[in-house]
Amino acid sequence: MTQIPTADLGGGVTMPMVGFGTWQLGGRRAYEAVRYALEVGYRHLDTATMYRNEHEVGQALRDSGLDRGEVFVTTKLQPGNAGRARATLAESLRALGTSYVDLWLIHWPPRRQASVPLWREFLAVRDEGQCRSVGVSNYGIAQIDELIAATGQHPAVNQIPWSPSRYDRAVLAAHADRGIAVEGYSPLKGTPLRNPVLAEIAARHQVTPAQVVLRWHLEHGITVIPKSAHPDRIKSNFDLFTFSLTPEEVTRLDHL
Repeated sequence: MTQIPTADLGGGVTMPMVGFGTWQLGGRRAYEAVRYALEVGYRHLDTATMYRNEHEVGQALRDSGLDRGEVFVTTKLQPGNAGRARATLAESLRALGTSYVDLWLIHWPPRRQASVPLWREFLAVRDEGQCRSVGVSNYGIAQIDELIAATGQHPAVNQIPWSPSRYDRAVLAAHADRGIAVEGYSPLKGTPLRNPVLAEIAARHQVTPAQVVLRWHLEHGITVIPKSAHPDRIKSNFDLFTFSLTPEEVTRLDHL
């Protein structure tokens, strides 16, 4: 079994740094993709209330034969449900068929505000045991600082769009200074996979440009959640542990 690197979220919670994203996957397609991802070796599944596929994700996990504790499950609260956060999580748990999730995220800032009352509710639900860790998605540093200032507790994770074309050393440093793990979504979207630098590095390691991009995330300590419904790509996107990038290669990718 491949040893997947993990990010420490505090409180004894660790998050596998390669996850399987399920955005835009629905019905049988979602179920089959998640089943295959678990078969390949993924142990981190990312879903959300708004994805409308929590039932399929949960069913695939149950049918995989894996123990619940072997798989890290993330779901997210859409801002429109901020006034009924607890009820929404209860619905998510029923759909997933589990008594807890490993990570619960505020999907994006409600009405573009940090929403301290909602963050307090997330912290309370975490302390009650319905989620092991809590965080945010699509938040800016100023909004995160507002949450920290009001409660003294930082989000364990900020899930944001990330790729070489979005690389910003200051953003990573700001999260690291606050003890927040960065989780990157849409790692391949917006990345010019035919870029000659990517092609050169991929050829050197005998891998695909997409694998180079995903490995680049790991070299920076960023959790990455690629998604696909195609078995060959699902497998390829997980096959990141037979090679590594040199510091010089990472720097070149930083400047794409």
